[in-house]
Amino acid sequence: MTSRSLGVLALLALPIMAPAASREIQELQRDLAMLQDQVKALQRSQDDKMMSLTEKLSGLNVLVQQSVDAANRANTGVAVIQNGSSQNLKDLENKVVAPVAAMNARVDQMSTDFRTLQQAVSDLTTLMGKLQAQITDLSNAVKVIQTPAAPPPSSSGGGPPAAANEQPAIPAAQLYADATRDRSSGKLDLALDEFSKYLRWYGDTSLAANAQYWIASIHYGQGDYENALKEFDTVLEKYPEKTNNKIPDALYYKGMSLVKLGRRTQGADEFLELLKRFPNHDLARQACTQRVSMGLKCVASRTAAPRSSRAKK
Repeated sequence: MTSRSLGVLALLALPIMAPAASREIQELQRDLAMLQDQVKALQRSQDDKMMSLTEKLSGLNVLVQQSVDAANRANTGVAVIQNGSSQNLKDLENKVVAPVAAMNARVDQMSTDFRTLQQAVSDLTTLMGKLQAQITDLSNAVKVIQTPAAPPPSSSGGGPPAAANEQPAIPAAQLYADATRDRSSGKLDLALDEFSKYLRWYGDTSLAANAQYWIASIHYGQGDYENALKEFDTVLEKYPEKTNNKIPDALYYKGMSLVKLGRRTQGADEFLELLKRFPNHDLARQACTQRVSMGLKCVASRTAAPRSSRAKK
């Protein structure tokens, strides 16, 4: 085929290819238009969402601002209340603390005065005891002066000469002080002898009951519970309560002596007697403990049982 023929054929084919290209362009334009519509719709949707979000953020800002305002008002109220409370506390402190401090100072002063009075009473009691001992010494000296001289021993008699009546060789106050010092230093036998002489020479003084108690106490400390029991009974039976401040101690240690001797029931009775007569004494709690250890009830009564109603144990 010649080049002329080819050109003719190309010219014939042009009308056929032109409509096909035009359809593709139209379809492309239609797709482009649809894409543009979708973009516009998407843009409108984004704009609507942004507007809604902006409105919500605006409302949230309003709520946050309201919350901040409420918090500020609350802080102001708390500050006002705190300031008022502090002022009220200061006023209360000024009204209460000063009077309480003054009252405490007054109580301390009263305690000091009471201790001073107590010491003065104690000194007065000691002075009275010494005065009574001196009176006793003077009375004994008078008795010595009034006692007639013993007759001389008979030269014809074969027996020993008669012994003269024993007379106090030491003043009462000094003898009691010596006995107390020897007891405290552990010289128990010497103290026992001195307390016994005190009772023999000065048995009618105010310290006689104490001397009797210390004799019993020394026997108890030495483990001689039989003699301790007898001496404690003497403290309880011989010396009246109004002049005998050793009754609670004697009751307790008499009970302990009975327990040491195996007479637990009688010992428990002595502890109960102490609880009844002296429920507020320091030894009452120990007496209670002793009864509880025996499986007995610790019953204390403020009504003192008369000593004469108890059988001597």
